[in-house]
Amino acid sequence: MKLVTKSAMSSSTLSAVIEKLIRSLCLNDFPCGNGTWRNTKGSAERAEMESTDALLDLLSCPRSPWRHDVMWSPQALPLRQLAVLTPERLHAPFIYNYFTSLRIVDRDVTAIDGGLLKFSKLEELVLSANKISEVPTANLPGTLKILELRANRLSSLDSLTSGAPPPHLQYLGLSSNTLGSQNDVAHLTGRHWPQLVCLDLSDCGFQDQQALLNGLSTLPCLRTLLLEGNPFTLASSYPGLTVDSLPQLSCLDTSWISPEERHRFRGLAKMSDLAVDIASATVSVGRMTGIPDPRMTVDDKAPDFPVVSYRYFITYVFLRHQTPAHLKINTETKFDARSVTEGQRSNENCEKQTSKQDGGILNSEKSSCGDTCAVLRHTTSKLSWSESMDFGDTQTHTVSALGDLKKFLNRGLRLSLEEEKVLSWPAASEEVPLTKANQTGKEKKGRREKESPVKSDFTKSKDKNKKSVPELVQDAPIRRILGSVHIPLQSLVRGGQQVKVLCDFGVLHTDSEVEATQTHQKDLGRKTKEDKKEDKETKGRQHNAASSKDKEKRALEVQDSIASQPVIVELIVELKKWQTASEAHHFLLPQTSYGGLLSPGSVCPSVLPSS
Repeated sequence: MKLVTKSAMSSSTLSAVIEKLIRSLCLNDFPCGNGTWRNTKGSAERAEMESTDALLDLLSCPRSPWRHDVMWSPQALPLRQLAVLTPERLHAPFIYNYFTSLRIVDRDVTAIDGGLLKFSKLEELVLSANKISEVPTANLPGTLKILELRANRLSSLDSLTSGAPPPHLQYLGLSSNTLGSQNDVAHLTGRHWPQLVCLDLSDCGFQDQQALLNGLSTLPCLRTLLLEGNPFTLASSYPGLTVDSLPQLSCLDTSWISPEERHRFRGLAKMSDLAVDIASATVSVGRMTGIPDPRMTVDDKAPDFPVVSYRYFITYVFLRHQTPAHLKINTETKFDARSVTEGQRSNENCEKQTSKQDGGILNSEKSSCGDTCAVLRHTTSKLSWSESMDFGDTQTHTVSALGDLKKFLNRGLRLSLEEEKVLSWPAASEEVPLTKANQTGKEKKGRREKESPVKSDFTKSKDKNKKSVPELVQDAPIRRILGSVHIPLQSLVRGGQQVKVLCDFGVLHTDSEVEATQTHQKDLGRKTKEDKKEDKETKGRQHNAASSKDKEKRALEVQDSIASQPVIVELIVELKKWQTASEAHHFLLPQTSYGGLLSPGSVCPSVLPSS
């Protein structure tokens, strides 16, 4: 038996890969085929002869060196067994006609050539994870019922429908390809696929949901449909609109459509002026715990001024609100008053910030999304320290650029924890002395003596429950990023509706803690130098040692007083999905039959559900 192959055939064509796999079965070599190892009737027994059962065991025994890879076809192992039992039947036409299923996965196939037509009884062809860019239907056997083209390089369906597609095709897999144009939608109709029962379009680039549903509704036999991973599936109208638009559908995205679900979305497809391709993502930042108390490391002997205050807040970058100008969406979104104020202030000033780090994040997000992707930095309310700080920040982002939203969610969300430090000094009109960091001890002492009347008055007032407080002037705030975490959001693209996580920023250290640690290290260095010196006065040495121990003990107490627990922030990212057809009334376009505009919060009277 000898298979006919072309020596000049490219190894990347489909037929060349299949021929190579058939040759790897070794149908003419031991233990298959006719050879001296076969014990046939009428032949004299020899020592090298093996029984048929023994030869068959060598084909399937896990430890047998003659056990080959046969996962690429269910007929591969039976064909080898046939080569042991009746090797005389194996000739090229028989072998080609024997295969009904071929699974050529990740074999670097670049083209489907005419050599595939030799497999005249082929019903299943799986070509996942290859490099195929065109599928000429003229080279596909007419007996095909299953065609899987997942994760190839298809950017158009023109070649797949240019000729006559396999008339009996029941399953077509096109997922994970760069498809999604209006031209591709035109090729997914009942005119091209009259027998199609299952269609896999997941992880493609379809954005126009209504146009795609109009085309798919012409497929008379369609029962199973996979769409998750397309940009339009992020919209609030999915899957409700798809369920109501395709009444013959039984399974959507691996889930059976129940009668209750179909009833909930009944009438959704008949609503006119419906905002279909709009996504609404809500980001909620809740409680934060684990921030060290900055007051625990304040020295009791520190001067009264400047007064140092700390505030903490969360920042993240999300797609800019892109609601079309003609669309009025009536959504019930609860905002914390402080969050809205801070968020608006952040939105207004985000592009005016002078921080190079902030600007870098905005630029990187723009370049990764593309030229048309606009992003915005959102800042939560700024809270003073407490053991548990509740930001209560809820921000709803309405996005119409669904392709950019898919890219954004696949990359994930980066949450940053920032600290704002503000130094406050008495106003110029006040006579309270200011203690600057660059003043020496003598200057501070002299200034206190000269201005002792004012100082004493202020001290007295502070002792009397702070009845009079001097007016303070704040310096420009000093911001620093304490930490950042990356939150994966791919599950939202894959059909999930909510990501709820506890963001772990790790154990943080305040400025005071760092300064205390540095002071402790300096004291230890001084102690080492002092120990090396020869001091004749024993009393002086004991005094220095006691002083060093006191400083060391005080620094250790400062460090031990700071909790070593990590900083945890609650975060919820949720995609809004319509649960019923009545809920979609809030997303109707504001044009009414009277030619006017609906006011925010109103509903078109012509589409109100009947009582």
